[in-house]
Amino acid sequence: MLALSHYNSSVSPLLPHFSNNSGGKVEARVAVEGLSQQGNFTLVQPTTSGIIVVVLSMTLGIISNIVALFILANAYCLQRRRSKATFLLFATSLVVTDFVGHVIPGALVLRLYLHGGVRPEDFDTSDGMCQFLGGSMVFFGLCPLFMGCAMAAERCLGVTRPLLHSSLVTKTRTKICLSIIWLAALLVAMLPCFHLGSYAYQDPGTWCFIRVLSDTEEVDVAFVVLFSGLGLTSLAVALVCNTISGLTLVVARLRRQPGSHRSAKSHDIEMVVQLVGIMVTSCICWSPLLIFGLMSVIHSYTGSIGDNLSNYKILMVMGVRLATWNQILDPWVYILLRRTVLRKIYLIAKCQVGLRSSMLGRWEPTSFPSSDKKDVNHV
Repeated sequence: MLALSHYNSSVSPLLPHFSNNSGGKVEARVAVEGLSQQGNFTLVQPTTSGIIVVVLSMTLGIISNIVALFILANAYCLQRRRSKATFLLFATSLVVTDFVGHVIPGALVLRLYLHGGVRPEDFDTSDGMCQFLGGSMVFFGLCPLFMGCAMAAERCLGVTRPLLHSSLVTKTRTKICLSIIWLAALLVAMLPCFHLGSYAYQDPGTWCFIRVLSDTEEVDVAFVVLFSGLGLTSLAVALVCNTISGLTLVVARLRRQPGSHRSAKSHDIEMVVQLVGIMVTSCICWSPLLIFGLMSVIHSYTGSIGDNLSNYKILMVMGVRLATWNQILDPWVYILLRRTVLRKIYLIAKCQVGLRSSMLGRWEPTSFPSSDKKDVNHV
């Protein structure tokens, strides 16, 4: 969402206006050079190519989520197994959340981008748009992480304790769980409304997030610790649950007796594989922003950030760019890691292995007739 073009020019709309005389030009040049040397001033000018990148990214995310939503909704309508239906309800809610979370913040970022962004001297101001954009990023960031954790815990219970799962997990309770997740993420996102933290424009002035780089206070540190702590904890719980589910399925597959319920195991394998894909995607996309946010706010609050301010700004921009890709890659987990696709991949791999073994078998000693036996028979 954040595509930028840095350049050195005295006619940028982000620079202060000076008179046209020689004294004004000298003053402008000195001001620009001084701010550039301090490392706290970024010259940003939207370009046509950058806007095209933003539009293409949003288009790809919208198409991916719509295709995944269609696949999941169709599978949910045709599914009669309660465990699979519960998983599909979670997955459909996750895709819907990703879709809305991709469109709303993306549209606001694109609007800021088209208007040239916010001037550096206005970064510390927090208007209504910044409050909404920052709250949207926190809300739509926590929701997928919470849902991935809940889905992993539900599948772990279904794989390890199927009888307990069938008695505890129902569609009604699943909907209640989803409502609690959305409400919890909303409460965290609205903490600045109660003066428990604050949102501010982030470099290069085209997005808003928790205040982490300048004028940070104790409440800002607590807010970032809460946000990052909840996100990293969700990823850790999902990792543990998916590991337990995967190991349980592997052991059950190895011990499977002839005539057992292969269809149930295939359903479980498909769901766990998809959950592992969701977890890996979330870890890659969200861990940098969660970790960089903690690092930035701690060093900013303690005053040890020093001359590394520009480096921390770059890290934060990289983190948010990776985070936006989570909502683009999540739908492809359901598109590619379906049972039909996995079966085709398995058959292709099996054919390749069979072809190689047959080719190697031609060169085995047993595949050639023995010359000694031929000689004996001939005699």
